[in-house]
Amino acid sequence: MAFKTLLYHTRFRELAFNSLKSLLELKAAGLKKVVLAHVIPREDVAFVPYGGTLKEDENRIREEARRKFDDWIQTIDDPQIHFCQRIEVGAANADILEIAKVEKVDLIVVGRKKRTVLEKVYVGTHVLDILRRSNVPVLMSKYMVQYEWQGESLMRTNEQIWKRPLLASDWSEPSRRALDATLALKGLVEKIMVTHVLGARRIKNLEPPAVKRLEDESVKRLQSYCREVDDAGISSEYHLAMGRTVEEIIKMSRDYGATMIVIGRTGKDWFHEYWLGGVSHQIAELSELPVLLIP
Repeated sequence: MAFKTLLYHTRFRELAFNSLKSLLELKAAGLKKVVLAHVIPREDVAFVPYGGTLKEDENRIREEARRKFDDWIQTIDDPQIHFCQRIEVGAANADILEIAKVEKVDLIVVGRKKRTVLEKVYVGTHVLDILRRSNVPVLMSKYMVQYEWQGESLMRTNEQIWKRPLLASDWSEPSRRALDATLALKGLVEKIMVTHVLGARRIKNLEPPAVKRLEDESVKRLQSYCREVDDAGISSEYHLAMGRTVEEIIKMSRDYGATMIVIGRTGKDWFHEYWLGGVSHQIAELSELPVLLIP
């Protein structure tokens, strides 16, 4: 797995350009092309009587987006990266996924809606839909985040996000691909932290010897993952936790100084995730770190 082509979708919210610049460190891992995408909601340029679009408004918004992208490219001024622009009118989710397919991207980057005082989550339904439907990895970008920890309200800026990824594994095939994706960041990564959580429900009715067997088996698998990381020339460490999966993954990311969370997407989890809010979705919502989801 390699991240050579990146799709960066933006609605030009505050700090969107800063977020983009932080992602360009991927050059060290082989990034060659960035597709800058902006989807104009059809309702913003639609008129009802004939079901058409207000061409003057559409052309104005297109030109504004083009000028912003041109300014971004000029400011970055990096001859090693090829930039292209895609400005479309339509439904954001469908267009983002179609652009990703046409441009053959290796990674889709989407941002979160700016959180207000009353909002409790980071991920909107539009982003969640992309996470659910994409067949390529999706990075939930969070450049500057306000969050609560140990009763305090804190602010975090996520800049060197690739430095210390925390890989949360459940031993599924997507988790295996998540390891491959993390190894593809060689050149950027200082250390990979491989983690697993023995969920509270899984061990609830087990006798101590059975729990001990699960612990031993999990440690062996964690050590196996770490050997692959070490063989790739990257430093590694592993951590095993017990309890509520989402809470433990977020806690470990904080305790061990992670800069992002990498997690695989499993079918069953994603059914619950879309309708009920499963593990991957909750981590994407609740963690103050960027979250890379691997299908």
